[in-house]
Amino acid sequence: MDLESLSRTGGEWLRGTGPESDIVMSSRIRLARNLAQYPFPNRAAETLRAEIEDLLRGQIEKRPAGKTLDYIRVDQLETLDRQFLVERQLISRELSEGHGRRGVGVSAGENISLMVNEEDHLRMQVLRSGLALDDCWQEINAIDDAIETEVNYAFSEKLGYLTACPTNVGTGIRVSVLLHLPALVLTKEIQKVFQALQKIGLAVRGLYGEGSQAMGDFYQVSNQATLGKSEEDIIATIKDVIPNILNYERRGRTALVKDNRRGVHDQVCRAYGNLKHAQTISSEETMHLLSSVRLGINLELIDDIDMASVNELFIHTQPAHLQKLRHERLESAERNVIRAAYIRQQLNQERASDN
Repeated sequence: MDLESLSRTGGEWLRGTGPESDIVMSSRIRLARNLAQYPFPNRAAETLRAEIEDLLRGQIEKRPAGKTLDYIRVDQLETLDRQFLVERQLISRELSEGHGRRGVGVSAGENISLMVNEEDHLRMQVLRSGLALDDCWQEINAIDDAIETEVNYAFSEKLGYLTACPTNVGTGIRVSVLLHLPALVLTKEIQKVFQALQKIGLAVRGLYGEGSQAMGDFYQVSNQATLGKSEEDIIATIKDVIPNILNYERRGRTALVKDNRRGVHDQVCRAYGNLKHAQTISSEETMHLLSSVRLGINLELIDDIDMASVNELFIHTQPAHLQKLRHERLESAERNVIRAAYIRQQLNQERASDN
């Protein structure tokens, strides 16, 4: 897989065409699996990690469930390239910052990634645009079943799948939905939603999952427990909760327009104007302004840019992406200037294509 060409494209999950994609940016399901005959990665010697990588790379190259994946040796990548894959949601921070032999198999549309020697021997991930958990589950379950026919997973009849972290024991499943919730933030209702989710055992994290801050009003809602419930039950819990959050967000958007349409329109237009004309801009400010623009598109206050373009800008303006586009390492101040120029260029292209 050519990482240079990736820096100029967007994954399928960024297209904004899935169900409820005005609020739900993406759905994701991950499965954690380990090989029965080997210690967990954090306890495995380098020679064993190499054996594990060889074995699982072979399974990935067999096209499990008919899926063609390009394999990347993550341990052979430079730091910038590893961060680039993290920004694209193709690998986790743990895999990027790990040690020894490790890799990832990635589909052409970037909606499937199979990570080898992360916290567990195998971390499978399927991403979809919008609220599409059933589609994610069908695809990842087929891949999991195909690999399980070829290898012996670490499994206990009493506990289920065995994992390096006790919180993943059982099904080994993490179900998450990435939500854009600017109205709940603006109306200061977001904490109430968080508290309600925590009471029913769901976690809320930032754009890049555990340990990341919420930027651009994006929040990941996911399950915490993996033991004692089936995969279908865990998915059903998330599916039951998300519509309520969507209703709260839509109600908040309606209230904002009804009570202060001029003010909201002004905020959106100022954000759009700043992005079009800024000469230097930080990653954090970019996320904040793009959030307002994304809200403006959904409220039909802006009509000369599409959702997919805004979604891509959230990813393409991250530090590693900018440096890949420039083919050079850049200090923070330099990135801010390059980021502003890149945004101006992209928004001007959008305007030109509309005329």
